[in-house]
Amino acid sequence: MKLTAYKIVLTSFLALLAGISNAQTNATPTPNPMDTIPEAMPFDVPYGSPIGLDKAEALINAVMNESKRRNWKMNIAVVDSGGNLVSFKRMDGAQYASIQIAEHKARVAVRFRRETKLLEDAIQKFAYVATLDDVIASRGGIPLVVDGKIIGALGCSGGTGSQDEAVCKFGAAQLK
Repeated sequence: MKLTAYKIVLTSFLALLAGISNAQTNATPTPNPMDTIPEAMPFDVPYGSPIGLDKAEALINAVMNESKRRNWKMNIAVVDSGGNLVSFKRMDGAQYASIQIAEHKARVAVRFRRETKLLEDAIQKFAYVATLDDVIASRGGIPLVVDGKIIGALGCSGGTGSQDEAVCKFGAAQLK
């Protein structure tokens, strides 16, 4: 009797699997958004002359002041248009792990010519983004653009992604 019940359960399970498999085979495939070909090249911002030390430190000081006002402890990095570190500061009490993360966010923002939040958004939708070299899918990396050209990037880390992004955007807005 137990063997008969087992056969019924097994047969029912196999029939269910066959039905699911058949339904998947006959389903209309979902279009891949990556197959869309844009007319213009996205994020086609040219690179300009690299940011200098004085401007980099002024941005870092602006971020530090805003972070202190909010009582957030940050690591702040500025890289030039080639992704090379120009200046870095770690606020007292900022977590050590965020030292490299702040610099990485800045490098990725300048190399990919976009805010790292866009990579964070993309990885939520498209797993292939994780296959790209040097990606950091965490907000807080902002390209620095002057006269339509990227001169570097600012990276902040130490808080939540939204906190990192907020002070980074504040600093980038101070660029003159």
